[in-house]
Amino acid sequence: MWKTRLVSAVVLAGVAALLVAFAKPSYRQGEPSVAGRAAHDFAFTLNGSPTTLSAIPAKIVVLNFWATWCPPCVDETPALERMYTALRPAGVTVLGVSVDQDPAAYQKFLTDNHVSFPNFRDADMEIPRAYGTKMYPETYLITPDHRIARKFIGEQAWDSPGMLGYLRDLAAGKPPRTY
Repeated sequence: MWKTRLVSAVVLAGVAALLVAFAKPSYRQGEPSVAGRAAHDFAFTLNGSPTTLSAIPAKIVVLNFWATWCPPCVDETPALERMYTALRPAGVTVLGVSVDQDPAAYQKFLTDNHVSFPNFRDADMEIPRAYGTKMYPETYLITPDHRIARKFIGEQAWDSPGMLGYLRDLAAGKPPRTY
């Protein structure tokens, strides 16, 4: 009987270890399968003017898919704003794509949270679908040649020293530090 319990405990511990490993942000980041792929270009309206992703004059575009009903999205917004403010002079910009259905909730969120980085609403979720986005937040780093450098799933500490250094290096064309 004790052998059965011991085996069960070992199996449960192994399953728990696997779950913890797969849930860690470091496991879910980087997605080498998308790195180097061409970024899907798309048209949108920003501040009343039509534009495209490829027309954004930035060294790095941090393309962030989010929603007001998504707690991790809400939680990471201040860090995205701080990163945008800190790295905008280095050529890094953030482009937020909200999948909110309610335009009033979307606008209220941007106003209440003093979001200054460019944002637009894609209520039909066409753009996230084109990128294969299934979880929110999900973020892609797009290089000047319109390639995906990296994909992040889930909330990130965008204003951490490691992330700021990584993005600065990427924008400067240097081999980025490991993040």
